[in-house]
Amino acid sequence: MPDRPQDEVLQRAGLTVSVIETPTLGDRSYVVDDGVDALVVDPQRDVDRVHAVLTRRRVRLAAVAETHAHNDYVSGGLELARSAYVPYLVPCEAEAAYERTQVCGADVRNVGSMTVRTIATPGHTPHHVAFTVGIGDRPAVVFTGGSMLFGAVGRTDLVAPELTERLTRAQHASVRRLVAEVDGDVAVLPTHGFGSFCSATPTSGTSSTIEKERTQNPALTQEEDEFVATLLAGFDAYPAYYAHMGPVNLAGPAPVDLSPVSEADAAELRRRIDAGEWVVDLRDGKAFASGHVPGSFNFDATGNLVTYLGWLIPWGTPLTLIGESSAQVADTQRELVRIGIDRPVAQATATIEKLSDGNLATYETATFAELAAARADGAVFVLDVRRRSEWEEGHVEQAQHIPLHELPGRTGEVPAGPVWVHCASGFRASIAGSFLERAGKDVVVIADDVAEATTSGLLTT
Repeated sequence: MPDRPQDEVLQRAGLTVSVIETPTLGDRSYVVDDGVDALVVDPQRDVDRVHAVLTRRRVRLAAVAETHAHNDYVSGGLELARSAYVPYLVPCEAEAAYERTQVCGADVRNVGSMTVRTIATPGHTPHHVAFTVGIGDRPAVVFTGGSMLFGAVGRTDLVAPELTERLTRAQHASVRRLVAEVDGDVAVLPTHGFGSFCSATPTSGTSSTIEKERTQNPALTQEEDEFVATLLAGFDAYPAYYAHMGPVNLAGPAPVDLSPVSEADAAELRRRIDAGEWVVDLRDGKAFASGHVPGSFNFDATGNLVTYLGWLIPWGTPLTLIGESSAQVADTQRELVRIGIDRPVAQATATIEKLSDGNLATYETATFAELAAARADGAVFVLDVRRRSEWEEGHVEQAQHIPLHELPGRTGEVPAGPVWVHCASGFRASIAGSFLERAGKDVVVIADDVAEATTSGLLTT
Protein backbone atom coordinates (compact mmCIF):
# COMPACT_ATOMS: atom_id res chain seq x y z
CA MET A 1 0.00 0.00 0.00
CA PRO A 2 1.15 3.62 -0.48
CA ASP A 3 2.95 5.06 2.52
CA ARG A 4 0.65 6.77 5.00
CA PRO A 5 1.74 9.95 6.78
CA GLN A 6 1.82 9.84 10.54
CA ASP A 7 -0.27 12.68 11.97
CA GLU A 8 0.77 14.90 14.86
CA VAL A 9 3.85 12.96 15.81
CA LEU A 10 5.23 16.02 17.58
CA GLN A 11 3.50 18.94 19.23
CA ARG A 12 5.75 21.55 20.73
CA ALA A 13 5.39 25.18 21.75
CA GLY A 14 2.35 25.85 19.57
CA LEU A 15 3.60 23.85 16.57
CA THR A 16 2.33 20.59 15.13
CA VAL A 17 4.75 18.56 13.06
CA SER A 18 3.32 15.82 10.83
CA VAL A 19 5.79 13.27 9.53
CA ILE A 20 5.45 11.70 6.10
CA GLU A 21 7.47 8.50 6.10
CA THR A 22 8.95 6.94 2.98
CA PRO A 23 10.39 3.76 4.50
CA THR A 24 11.49 2.20 1.23
CA LEU A 25 13.90 5.11 0.69
CA GLY A 26 14.63 5.64 4.39
CA ASP A 27 13.51 9.27 4.37
CA ARG A 28 11.08 11.60 6.11
CA SER A 29 9.31 14.72 4.88
CA TYR A 30 7.62 17.15 7.25
CA VAL A 31 4.60 19.42 7.47
CA VAL A 32 4.93 21.91 10.35
CA ASP A 33 2.00 24.20 11.11
CA ASP A 34 0.77 26.75 13.64
CA GLY A 35 -2.87 25.70 13.30
CA VAL A 36 -3.47 27.98 10.33
CA ASP A 37 -0.42 28.05 8.05
CA ALA A 38 1.94 25.24 7.11
CA LEU A 39 5.55 24.94 6.00
CA VAL A 40 6.48 21.77 4.10
CA VAL A 41 10.09 20.59 4.38
CA ASP A 42 11.84 18.25 1.91
CA PRO A 43 8.72 16.78 0.25
CA GLN A 44 8.83 13.68 -1.91
CA ARG A 45 7.57 13.83 -5.47
CA ASP A 46 4.16 12.22 -4.90
CA VAL A 47 2.72 15.37 -3.35
CA ASP A 48 -0.78 13.97 -2.85
CA ARG A 49 0.54 12.69 0.48
CA VAL A 50 1.32 16.27 1.50
CA HIS A 51 -2.13 17.47 0.43
CA ALA A 52 -3.68 14.70 2.55
CA VAL A 53 -1.88 16.04 5.63
CA LEU A 54 -2.88 19.64 4.88
CA THR A 55 -6.50 18.58 4.49
CA ARG A 56 -6.50 16.53 7.66
CA ARG A 57 -4.86 19.32 9.65
CA ARG A 58 -7.15 21.93 8.04
CA VAL A 59 -4.26 24.27 7.37
CA ARG A 60 -3.14 26.11 4.25
CA LEU A 61 0.18 25.68 2.53
CA ALA A 62 2.18 28.87 3.09
CA ALA A 63 5.72 27.89 2.01
CA VAL A 64 7.88 24.97 0.91
CA ALA A 65 11.52 24.55 1.97
CA GLU A 66 14.40 22.36 0.83
CA THR A 67 17.43 21.69 3.00
CA HIS A 68 19.40 20.68 -0.11
CA ALA A 69 19.12 19.29 -3.62
CA HIS A 70 18.53 15.66 -2.73
CA ASN A 71 20.68 12.84 -4.04
CA ASP A 72 18.37 9.94 -3.20
CA TYR A 73 14.96 11.10 -4.43
CA VAL A 74 13.23 13.55 -6.73
CA SER A 75 11.65 16.43 -4.84
CA GLY A 76 8.02 17.47 -5.06
CA GLY A 77 8.82 20.92 -3.70
CA LEU A 78 8.72 22.81 -6.97
CA GLU A 79 5.34 21.38 -7.95
CA LEU A 80 3.89 22.09 -4.50
CA ALA A 81 5.10 25.68 -4.47
CA ARG A 82 4.05 26.43 -8.05
CA SER A 83 0.59 24.92 -7.69
CA ALA A 84 -0.12 26.87 -4.48
CA TYR A 85 1.67 30.09 -5.53
CA VAL A 86 3.75 30.09 -2.35
CA PRO A 87 7.45 30.79 -1.75
CA TYR A 88 9.86 27.95 -2.48
CA LEU A 89 12.78 28.31 -0.07
CA VAL A 90 15.94 26.86 -1.62
CA PRO A 91 19.56 27.24 -0.43
CA CYS A 92 21.13 30.25 -2.10
CA GLU A 93 24.22 28.33 -3.22
CA ALA A 94 22.19 25.65 -4.99
CA GLU A 95 22.50 26.32 -8.72
CA ALA A 96 18.85 25.74 -9.54
CA ALA A 97 17.37 26.53 -12.95
CA TYR A 98 13.92 27.67 -11.77
CA GLU A 99 12.42 30.60 -9.90
CA ARG A 100 12.71 30.23 -6.15
CA THR A 101 13.25 32.21 -2.97
CA GLN A 102 16.93 31.90 -2.15
CA VAL A 103 17.81 31.51 1.53
CA CYS A 104 21.28 31.86 3.02
CA GLY A 105 22.74 31.35 6.46
CA ALA A 106 21.19 33.64 9.12
CA ASP A 107 18.18 34.53 6.93
CA VAL A 108 14.99 34.91 8.96
CA ARG A 109 11.45 34.98 7.57
CA ASN A 110 7.92 34.55 8.82
CA VAL A 111 5.56 31.82 7.67
CA GLY A 112 2.24 32.61 9.32
CA SER A 113 3.07 33.08 12.99
CA MET A 114 6.14 30.84 12.64
CA THR A 115 9.67 32.20 12.53
CA VAL A 116 11.91 30.27 10.14
CA ARG A 117 15.67 30.80 10.47
CA THR A 118 18.23 29.39 8.04
CA ILE A 119 21.55 27.99 9.25
CA ALA A 120 24.27 27.16 6.72
CA THR A 121 25.27 23.51 7.21
CA PRO A 122 27.46 22.45 4.25
CA GLY A 123 28.77 18.89 4.27
CA HIS A 124 26.19 16.51 2.86
CA THR A 125 26.17 18.91 -0.10
CA PRO A 126 28.12 22.16 -0.51
CA HIS A 127 24.92 24.24 -0.33
CA HIS A 128 23.14 22.44 2.53
CA VAL A 129 21.12 24.41 5.09
CA ALA A 130 19.04 23.65 8.19
CA PHE A 131 15.88 25.44 9.31
CA THR A 132 14.85 26.25 12.86
CA VAL A 133 11.12 26.87 13.31
CA GLY A 134 9.25 28.28 16.29
CA ILE A 135 6.55 30.70 17.35
CA GLY A 136 8.24 34.04 17.92
CA ASP A 137 11.98 34.10 18.59
CA ARG A 138 12.28 30.73 20.34
CA PRO A 139 12.90 27.73 18.04
CA ALA A 140 11.03 24.54 18.88
CA VAL A 141 12.35 22.27 16.13
CA VAL A 142 15.26 22.17 13.71
CA PHE A 143 14.99 20.49 10.31
CA THR A 144 18.48 19.16 9.63
CA GLY A 145 18.07 17.38 6.29
CA GLY A 146 21.27 15.41 5.69
CA SER A 147 23.53 17.17 8.18
CA MET A 148 22.83 16.14 11.79
CA LEU A 149 21.05 12.77 11.92
CA PHE A 150 20.19 10.69 14.97
CA GLY A 151 23.63 9.75 16.27
CA ALA A 152 25.12 10.06 12.80
CA VAL A 153 25.63 12.44 9.88
CA GLY A 154 24.73 12.44 6.21
CA ARG A 155 27.38 11.00 3.93
CA THR A 156 29.74 13.41 2.22
CA ASP A 157 30.89 11.40 -0.80
CA LEU A 158 27.87 11.88 -3.07
CA VAL A 159 28.89 15.06 -4.89
CA ALA A 160 32.38 14.51 -6.33
CA PRO A 161 35.41 12.49 -5.18
CA GLU A 162 37.65 15.55 -5.12
CA LEU A 163 35.25 17.30 -2.73
CA THR A 164 34.71 14.45 -0.28
CA GLU A 165 37.36 15.26 2.32
CA ARG A 166 36.55 18.97 2.25
CA LEU A 167 32.83 18.25 2.65
CA THR A 168 33.55 15.82 5.49
CA ARG A 169 35.42 18.54 7.37
CA ALA A 170 32.58 20.94 6.61
CA GLN A 171 30.08 18.40 7.96
CA HIS A 172 31.99 18.21 11.24
CA ALA A 173 31.92 22.00 11.54
CA SER A 174 28.24 22.22 10.55
CA VAL A 175 27.04 19.81 13.23
CA ARG A 176 29.03 21.77 15.79
CA ARG A 177 27.52 25.01 14.48
CA LEU A 178 24.04 23.61 15.05
CA VAL A 179 24.87 22.76 18.65
CA ALA A 180 26.38 26.20 19.20
CA GLU A 181 23.42 28.09 17.74
CA VAL A 182 20.39 25.99 18.73
CA ASP A 183 19.12 25.39 22.27
CA GLY A 184 19.54 21.92 23.73
CA ASP A 185 15.82 21.11 24.11
CA VAL A 186 15.06 21.77 20.43
CA ALA A 187 13.86 18.65 18.58
CA VAL A 188 16.11 17.41 15.77
CA LEU A 189 14.14 16.41 12.66
CA PRO A 190 16.37 15.01 9.88
CA THR A 191 15.27 13.98 6.41
CA HIS A 192 17.69 11.07 6.01
CA GLY A 193 18.83 8.37 8.40
CA PHE A 194 15.89 5.96 8.44
CA GLY A 195 17.49 3.38 6.16
CA SER A 196 18.63 5.78 3.45
CA PHE A 197 22.01 5.25 1.82
CA CYS A 198 22.46 9.00 2.42
CA SER A 199 23.39 8.22 6.03
CA ALA A 200 27.14 7.86 6.48
CA THR A 201 26.76 5.34 9.34
CA PRO A 202 23.84 3.61 11.09
CA THR A 203 21.64 5.98 13.07
CA SER A 204 20.54 5.67 16.69
CA GLY A 205 16.95 5.80 17.93
CA THR A 206 13.76 7.28 16.49
CA SER A 207 13.92 10.79 17.95
CA SER A 208 16.48 13.22 19.29
CA THR A 209 17.24 16.70 20.55
CA ILE A 210 20.25 18.95 20.23
CA GLU A 211 21.26 18.07 23.79
CA LYS A 212 21.02 14.34 23.12
CA GLU A 213 23.21 14.70 20.05
CA ARG A 214 25.97 16.24 22.17
CA THR A 215 26.63 12.82 23.67
CA GLN A 216 25.97 10.51 20.71
CA ASN A 217 26.84 12.26 17.45
CA PRO A 218 30.32 11.41 16.16
CA ALA A 219 30.80 14.96 14.87
CA LEU A 220 30.51 16.07 18.50
CA THR A 221 32.26 13.21 20.29
CA GLN A 222 35.25 13.01 17.91
CA GLU A 223 37.79 15.65 17.01
CA GLU A 224 37.91 16.69 13.37
CA ASP A 225 40.76 14.50 12.09
CA GLU A 226 39.44 11.35 13.80
CA PHE A 227 35.93 12.07 12.52
CA VAL A 228 37.18 12.56 8.96
CA ALA A 229 39.35 9.44 8.96
CA THR A 230 36.58 7.28 10.41
CA LEU A 231 33.93 8.54 8.01
CA LEU A 232 36.10 8.22 4.90
CA ALA A 233 37.15 4.68 5.80
CA GLY A 234 33.57 3.52 6.32
CA PHE A 235 31.86 4.54 3.08
CA ASP A 236 30.26 1.65 1.19
CA ALA A 237 28.69 1.67 -2.28
CA TYR A 238 25.55 3.68 -2.90
CA PRO A 239 22.87 3.31 -5.60
CA ALA A 240 23.85 4.29 -9.13
CA TYR A 241 20.62 6.24 -9.63
CA TYR A 242 21.86 8.82 -7.12
CA ALA A 243 23.92 10.32 -9.93
CA HIS A 244 20.70 11.44 -11.63
CA MET A 245 18.82 12.87 -8.64
CA GLY A 246 20.80 16.05 -7.96
CA PRO A 247 20.72 17.25 -11.59
CA VAL A 248 16.97 16.52 -11.85
CA ASN A 249 16.26 18.42 -8.64
CA LEU A 250 18.32 21.41 -9.74
CA ALA A 251 16.76 21.45 -13.22
CA GLY A 252 13.21 21.33 -11.83
CA PRO A 253 11.25 18.05 -11.73
CA ALA A 254 8.08 17.75 -13.79
CA PRO A 255 4.72 16.88 -12.18
CA VAL A 256 4.06 13.17 -11.85
CA ASP A 257 1.58 11.05 -13.76
CA LEU A 258 0.39 8.06 -11.75
CA SER A 259 -2.39 7.01 -14.12
CA PRO A 260 -2.44 3.34 -15.18
CA VAL A 261 -0.38 2.24 -18.17
CA SER A 262 -1.53 -0.07 -20.95
CA GLU A 263 -1.85 -3.83 -20.46
CA ALA A 264 0.64 -6.10 -22.23
CA ASP A 265 0.00 -9.66 -23.36
CA ALA A 266 2.45 -12.54 -23.74
CA ALA A 267 3.44 -11.57 -27.27
CA GLU A 268 4.22 -7.99 -26.27
CA LEU A 269 6.29 -9.14 -23.30
CA ARG A 270 8.29 -11.41 -25.57
CA ARG A 271 8.92 -8.57 -28.05
CA ARG A 272 10.05 -6.24 -25.32
CA ILE A 273 12.42 -8.77 -23.74
CA ASP A 274 13.88 -9.66 -27.14
CA ALA A 275 14.43 -5.94 -27.79
CA GLY A 276 16.53 -5.63 -24.63
CA GLU A 277 13.89 -3.87 -22.55
CA TRP A 278 13.32 -4.75 -18.92
CA VAL A 279 10.32 -6.81 -17.86
CA VAL A 280 10.17 -6.93 -14.06
CA ASP A 281 8.09 -9.46 -12.12
CA LEU A 282 6.91 -8.05 -8.78
CA ARG A 283 5.97 -11.36 -7.14
CA ASP A 284 7.95 -12.81 -4.24
CA GLY A 285 11.07 -14.82 -4.94
CA LYS A 286 9.61 -18.27 -4.36
CA ALA A 287 6.64 -17.60 -6.63
CA PHE A 288 9.00 -16.32 -9.31
CA ALA A 289 11.27 -19.35 -8.99
CA SER A 290 8.33 -21.73 -9.40
CA GLY A 291 7.35 -20.19 -12.73
CA HIS A 292 8.03 -16.96 -14.64
CA VAL A 293 8.29 -15.40 -18.07
CA PRO A 294 11.70 -16.37 -19.52
CA GLY A 295 14.06 -13.40 -19.55
CA SER A 296 12.17 -11.41 -16.92
CA PHE A 297 13.77 -10.07 -13.74
CA ASN A 298 12.47 -10.57 -10.21
CA PHE A 299 12.16 -7.59 -7.85
CA ASP A 300 9.82 -8.50 -5.00
CA ALA A 301 7.42 -5.58 -4.44
CA THR A 302 7.33 -6.30 -0.70
CA GLY A 303 11.08 -5.70 -0.39
CA ASN A 304 13.31 -2.71 -1.07
CA LEU A 305 12.41 -2.82 -4.74
CA VAL A 306 12.84 0.86 -5.55
CA THR A 307 16.44 1.08 -4.34
CA TYR A 308 17.72 -1.98 -6.16
CA LEU A 309 15.71 -1.55 -9.34
CA GLY A 310 16.94 2.03 -9.54
CA TRP A 311 20.47 0.84 -8.83
CA LEU A 312 20.57 -1.90 -11.47
CA ILE A 313 18.47 -0.75 -14.43
CA PRO A 314 20.41 1.04 -17.19
CA TRP A 315 18.99 4.55 -16.89
CA GLY A 316 16.26 5.22 -19.42
CA THR A 317 15.63 1.56 -20.30
CA PRO A 318 11.92 0.96 -21.08
CA LEU A 319 10.28 -0.90 -18.20
CA THR A 320 7.26 -3.22 -18.06
CA LEU A 321 5.88 -4.40 -14.72
CA ILE A 322 4.32 -7.83 -14.14
CA GLY A 323 2.11 -7.69 -11.06
CA GLU A 324 -0.32 -9.87 -9.19
CA SER A 325 -2.83 -7.02 -9.41
CA SER A 326 -3.26 -3.53 -10.83
CA ALA A 327 -2.97 -2.20 -7.27
CA GLN A 328 0.45 -3.79 -6.86
CA VAL A 329 1.61 -2.20 -10.11
CA ALA A 330 0.18 1.18 -9.07
CA ASP A 331 2.03 1.06 -5.76
CA THR A 332 5.25 0.27 -7.61
CA GLN A 333 4.66 3.15 -10.03
CA ARG A 334 4.41 5.46 -7.03
CA GLU A 335 7.67 4.11 -5.62
CA LEU A 336 9.48 4.54 -8.91
CA VAL A 337 8.45 8.13 -9.63
CA ARG A 338 10.16 9.08 -6.37
CA ILE A 339 13.50 8.27 -8.01
CA GLY A 340 12.69 9.65 -11.45
CA ILE A 341 11.52 6.48 -13.23
CA ASP A 342 8.38 8.16 -14.42
CA ARG A 343 6.27 5.84 -16.56
CA PRO A 344 6.46 2.11 -17.21
CA VAL A 345 5.74 1.43 -20.86
CA ALA A 346 3.23 -1.30 -19.94
CA GLN A 347 1.91 -3.53 -17.19
CA ALA A 348 0.84 -7.18 -17.19
CA THR A 349 -1.54 -8.57 -14.58
CA ALA A 350 -2.83 -11.77 -16.20
CA THR A 351 -1.83 -15.15 -14.76
CA ILE A 352 1.83 -16.00 -15.16
CA GLU A 353 0.87 -19.09 -17.18
CA LYS A 354 -0.95 -16.89 -19.67
CA LEU A 355 1.80 -14.27 -19.77
CA SER A 356 4.43 -16.92 -20.50
CA ASP A 357 2.23 -18.44 -23.21
CA GLY A 358 2.70 -21.82 -21.55
CA ASN A 359 6.49 -21.56 -21.63
CA LEU A 360 7.30 -21.11 -17.93
CA ALA A 361 10.90 -20.85 -16.78
CA THR A 362 11.79 -22.18 -13.32
CA TYR A 363 14.73 -22.63 -10.99
CA GLU A 364 15.31 -24.11 -7.55
CA THR A 365 15.17 -22.47 -4.13
CA ALA A 366 16.80 -23.84 -1.00
CA THR A 367 17.72 -23.17 2.63
CA PHE A 368 21.13 -22.92 4.25
CA ALA A 369 20.49 -26.34 5.80
CA GLU A 370 20.06 -27.77 2.31
CA LEU A 371 23.25 -26.01 1.21
CA ALA A 372 25.10 -27.62 4.12
CA ALA A 373 23.81 -31.04 3.06
CA ALA A 374 24.86 -30.43 -0.55
CA ARG A 375 28.35 -29.35 0.53
CA ALA A 376 28.72 -32.51 2.59
CA ASP A 377 28.37 -34.46 -0.66
CA GLY A 378 31.03 -32.45 -2.51
CA ALA A 379 32.16 -29.04 -3.68
CA VAL A 380 29.41 -26.49 -4.27
CA PHE A 381 29.83 -23.02 -5.80
CA VAL A 382 28.32 -20.42 -3.45
CA LEU A 383 27.82 -16.79 -4.51
CA ASP A 384 27.31 -14.08 -1.88
CA VAL A 385 25.70 -10.93 -3.34
CA ARG A 386 25.63 -8.81 -0.18
CA ARG A 387 27.47 -5.49 0.11
CA ARG A 388 31.16 -5.32 1.00
CA SER A 389 30.51 -4.24 4.58
CA GLU A 390 28.20 -7.22 5.13
CA TRP A 391 30.72 -9.64 3.62
CA GLU A 392 33.51 -8.32 5.86
CA GLU A 393 31.41 -8.94 8.97
CA GLY A 394 31.32 -12.66 8.16
CA HIS A 395 30.59 -14.96 5.24
CA VAL A 396 30.21 -18.57 4.23
CA GLU A 397 33.57 -20.26 3.94
CA GLN A 398 34.84 -20.54 0.33
CA ALA A 399 31.97 -18.46 -1.04
CA GLN A 400 32.68 -16.05 -3.88
CA HIS A 401 31.68 -12.44 -3.30
CA ILE A 402 30.13 -10.32 -6.05
CA PRO A 403 27.93 -7.50 -4.68
CA LEU A 404 24.54 -7.44 -6.36
CA HIS A 405 25.11 -4.01 -7.87
CA GLU A 406 28.22 -5.36 -9.65
CA LEU A 407 26.71 -8.66 -10.79
CA PRO A 408 25.24 -7.56 -14.17
CA GLY A 409 28.75 -6.73 -15.38
CA ARG A 410 30.43 -9.74 -13.77
CA THR A 411 28.25 -12.74 -14.64
CA GLY A 412 31.15 -14.04 -16.72
CA GLU A 413 33.04 -14.70 -13.48
CA VAL A 414 30.42 -17.23 -12.41
CA PRO A 415 31.41 -20.72 -13.58
CA ALA A 416 29.22 -23.27 -15.31
CA GLY A 417 27.28 -25.65 -13.14
CA PRO A 418 24.92 -25.05 -10.22
CA VAL A 419 25.27 -21.65 -8.54
CA TRP A 420 23.92 -21.37 -5.00
CA VAL A 421 23.30 -17.66 -4.49
CA HIS A 422 22.48 -15.95 -1.20
CA CYS A 423 22.16 -12.56 0.48
CA ALA A 424 20.93 -11.68 3.97
CA SER A 425 17.26 -12.59 3.56
CA GLY A 426 16.61 -13.92 0.05
CA PHE A 427 15.41 -10.64 -1.48
CA ARG A 428 18.65 -9.72 -3.25
CA ALA A 429 19.43 -13.37 -3.97
CA SER A 430 16.17 -13.60 -5.93
CA ILE A 431 17.15 -10.56 -7.99
CA ALA A 432 20.58 -12.10 -8.58
CA GLY A 433 19.04 -15.44 -9.49
CA SER A 434 16.96 -13.86 -12.24
CA PHE A 435 20.05 -12.11 -13.66
CA LEU A 436 22.11 -15.29 -13.53
CA GLU A 437 19.36 -17.35 -15.16
CA ARG A 438 19.11 -14.81 -17.98
CA ALA A 439 22.89 -15.16 -18.41
CA GLY A 440 22.43 -18.91 -18.87
CA LYS A 441 23.47 -20.07 -15.40
CA ASP A 442 22.02 -22.99 -13.44
CA VAL A 443 20.62 -21.23 -10.38
CA VAL A 444 19.70 -22.28 -6.85
CA VAL A 445 18.45 -19.31 -4.81
CA ILE A 446 18.90 -19.60 -1.04
CA ALA A 447 15.66 -18.06 0.23
CA ASP A 448 16.77 -18.00 3.85
CA ASP A 449 18.11 -15.73 6.59
CA VAL A 450 21.91 -15.57 6.59
CA ALA A 451 21.92 -16.24 10.35
CA GLU A 452 20.94 -19.81 9.44
CA ALA A 453 24.32 -20.24 7.74
CA THR A 454 25.90 -20.74 11.16
CA THR A 455 23.12 -22.74 12.77
CA SER A 456 23.11 -25.02 9.71
CA GLY A 457 26.76 -25.93 10.26
CA LEU A 458 28.25 -23.66 7.60
CA LEU A 459 31.39 -21.96 8.84
CA THR A 460 31.54 -18.19 8.57
CA THR A 461 34.81 -16.29 8.48
